[in-house]
Amino acid sequence: MAQMLNGNTERGTMRKGTIAGLVVVVLLVLGVVLVGGSYVSARNSMAVKSNAVDEASSEIGIQLQRRADLIPNLVSTVKQYAKVETQIITAIAEARSGLLQAQTPNEKLAANDRLNTAILPLLRMQENYPDLKSNQQFLRLEDELSGTENRVAVARRRYNQAILDYNNTVTVFPNSVWAGIAGFQKKTGYFEADPASKAAPKVDFGS
Repeated sequence: MAQMLNGNTERGTMRKGTIAGLVVVVLLVLGVVLVGGSYVSARNSMAVKSNAVDEASSEIGIQLQRRADLIPNLVSTVKQYAKVETQIITAIAEARSGLLQAQTPNEKLAANDRLNTAILPLLRMQENYPDLKSNQQFLRLEDELSGTENRVAVARRRYNQAILDYNNTVTVFPNSVWAGIAGFQKKTGYFEADPASKAAPKVDFGS
């Protein structure tokens, strides 16, 4: 009788041990699945937001290229009606060249600000030349430049917002852990206006 009781006790102990072992295995599997799922989800989210930054950067480039393409026609139109100082033409050409050579979004936007400053005297010439002020080609180009600059401003805001959204994602826990493992780093490309672009060159229309 005692042997039977001992046998039942041993079997009960083994059964409990087996169940406990299965519970541990199940918990480990669930843990791995949850951790793996968290990593994959975070990695996908960071990849999507990183692509959004790249897309916003590309949109800036497209709008700035379009704006740069309008400049030669604007210069040519103004020169037909007004005597343009060589220094103004030179400044515009250099600013446009700087825009076309810029690589990063920050460089492009800063170059665009300098181009805005360079073409300002050209746009102001309509104040002293009535024929230019009424020229349809000039007015169309002026409107297109203004419209493109508005689109650049929108693209700039979206670019900064995309970087902020991405950085918020990669810096919060546990994404910060997965970002380090997956190789995602915080981006530092926020755009701030170039201080030099605030000073417009002086031009004397009376000379």
